[in-house]
Amino acid sequence: MISNQETLNLSPFMAIYDIVVPKDNQLRQINDLVDFTFVYEELKNKYCLDNGRNAVSPIRMFKYLLLKAIFELSDIDVVERSKYDMSFKYFLDMAPEDSVIDPSSLTKFRRLRLQDVGLLDLLIQKTVEIALDKKIITSKTIIVDATHTKSRYNPKAPIEFLMEKSKNVRKSVYKIDESMKEKFPAKTTSNEVKDELAYCEKIILTIEKEAHLVNIPAVREKLNILKEVVEDYTEQLDYSADPDARVGHKTEDSSFFGYKTHIAMNDERIITAAIVTTGEQSDGKYLQELIEKSQATGMEIETVLGDTAYSEKNNIHYAKEKKLQLVSKLNPQITQGGRAKEDEFEFNKDAGMYVCKAGLMAIRKARQGKKNVGKNQRDIYYFDIKKCQACPFREGCYKDGAKSKTYSVTIKSTEHKDQEAFQNSDEFKEKAKSRYKIEAKNSELKHRHGYDVATSAGLFGMQLQGAMAIFAVNLKRIRTLMKESE
Repeated sequence: MISNQETLNLSPFMAIYDIVVPKDNQLRQINDLVDFTFVYEELKNKYCLDNGRNAVSPIRMFKYLLLKAIFELSDIDVVERSKYDMSFKYFLDMAPEDSVIDPSSLTKFRRLRLQDVGLLDLLIQKTVEIALDKKIITSKTIIVDATHTKSRYNPKAPIEFLMEKSKNVRKSVYKIDESMKEKFPAKTTSNEVKDELAYCEKIILTIEKEAHLVNIPAVREKLNILKEVVEDYTEQLDYSADPDARVGHKTEDSSFFGYKTHIAMNDERIITAAIVTTGEQSDGKYLQELIEKSQATGMEIETVLGDTAYSEKNNIHYAKEKKLQLVSKLNPQITQGGRAKEDEFEFNKDAGMYVCKAGLMAIRKARQGKKNVGKNQRDIYYFDIKKCQACPFREGCYKDGAKSKTYSVTIKSTEHKDQEAFQNSDEFKEKAKSRYKIEAKNSELKHRHGYDVATSAGLFGMQLQGAMAIFAVNLKRIRTLMKESE
């Protein structure tokens, strides 16, 4: 139960924080900036209020997850650091002498308390409310883009993935103590997952016996990752890939296995909306939802900036209907309109190819017809016939015995005259210069907050990771803007 959660801390050592956690410490400033009681109000119905043992405050558990996102730490490492880092203890509303939680509590908190909460929208809403209250949002422009996150579980055979993680641990150990080569067990040669798991468990036990190694952060972090992976595989030996992750395409020749986060950000570089999807989803279809989610936070919007993925016919019509300026360059492959099976074939702007509903990308394209001869030109996209023959969606799409599978698109050069005229204007070109801001934000999420790789399996885990990472970067940005306005 969570009764009596808001009692005052009467520890005689609380004054230590005034000495060791300065006023410019980012965690102290976040604590001063955000009233975290909204977490308690949102989650209290997930607990029993009058029966059972007192639970750890949901606010403290939430703050642990936020610390993980800010400092890119594992469950074990964030709890370990909260034992001795006074800024962590202060942020967590702990007395200096308080004991910490068990790391396994964080897993239970995520699974039992945060399901069905809509945490991503909730946290973005909270940060935009803070920014509007502080009067640091003045623009009426949002910039949209999508960033990809690789699955934690690559589409490799289980044994290959285990071998990779154990290798990372051994390399980190050898940098400190090469003599450990003699203590490690012999590598397995059976090519069996169970044998590789047993080998990894022996590696873990061997390192844990070496106090001079296990306490070194570089080794401990790799070791903790290996332990989590071994635990996952022990529970489900045939688990070789994230069940919700999908293959998406970055370019015609490169792909990734994982997820996409579709993001809207205002000119002040505060994220105003986000939608987490599987990796194969196209960017353009989420524009309208990003706009509406941004408006729901209280943002006024007049202009929307995006790359060519967002200049689909439906988006242009939506922008005109809502009286919004859509600063997105036309792409003839996207904006033609009137194509057959429009709902089944999505254009991937990075690869310049169409993807069918089974997630298969065209392998080449050719243009048919000549310009200005009375007939519209067509782009013909060719798919791998062998994959089409085995596709579960082949009925109604692939004709048995056919020697090729193509998808054709008519290019209508006069379909979007108004948008074409706008994109050639000086106003369009000037506004389009701000698009770089969202690319920098995507880079910050990936390189400073670990958003390049998913920390857990499944779409819910990715949504939770996105919620905490975006909440963290928005709070940091608000602090920066407040300093600049002083």
